[in-house]
Amino acid sequence: MDTGRAPLWQEEPAVRRRMADPVRTAAVRAVIIVALTLIQAMVAFLCTLAGSWFAFPAVLSTVASTVVATWAVLDVWVTRQVWVQRNGVQSQPSSTARELRRERRRARRRQRRASREGPSGIDRAAA
Repeated sequence: MDTGRAPLWQEEPAVRRRMADPVRTAAVRAVIIVALTLIQAMVAFLCTLAGSWFAFPAVLSTVASTVVATWAVLDVWVTRQVWVQRNGVQSQPSSTARELRRERRRARRRQRRASREGPSGIDRAAA
């Protein structure tokens, strides 16, 4: 049943590769902690403006949460570095690098062939 309209959902190839699982887990954890810290800071600020008794404990816990959020963001960076160091960067040589290798290989073969044939140019294996 073709209606002639474009599909509602269209798959597009990913622009960047997906993060490794441990790195993604650390990043999600860091985002959640930072979001909660920002909410907590807003509550502390509003309680301070209102003159509430809750302002002082809220400010103290916000300071502690800021330290934890900084630690979580650093954890993402460290986890990524460790993952790259253990698993390496997955890369493929570019076509130009491949072409340069082919050229060097051909030159070496020609050089070996020329050295085997000797100065007379006659193939010793055939003679």
